[in-house]
Amino acid sequence: MNWVTNVPPLGDRSFNACLVLVDRYRKTPMFLPFHKYDTGMDTAIMIWNKFISHKGLFQKIISDKEPKFSSALWTNLYNVFGKKLLFSTAYHHKIDGLAEITIQTLEVIIRRFCAYDLELKASDGLLIIGVL
Repeated sequence: MNWVTNVPPLGDRSFNACLVLVDRYRKTPMFLPFHKYDTGMDTAIMIWNKFISHKGLFQKIISDKEPKFSSALWTNLYNVFGKKLLFSTAYHHKIDGLAEITIQTLEVIIRRFCAYDLELKASDGLLIIGVL
């Protein structure tokens, strides 16, 4: 899990950040729009509603030392379920390289959309980036 911040406002609610989730086994990304200053609780609720409730709890979360994920909320949640919460240093490609590459690709897509004045849409909390 990693964040992309300072993106152009997305959708009706003007989201300005995006949480990138990458399933390491299926190699599939998921993008969740957020506001830059959402709390750890806001993040947990969105992840629960859009991901965990459909696919189940992650076996491990690997993230850089983002305060939203290192908060007591996430630590306690994972302790209750007996799962692991792992932290890495930022831009550590051996640990979270797939997420870093996905973020680079997402940033290129966002720049291209902005260059061609195409609108990025956020629908029901899911970031949808498509070809018009």
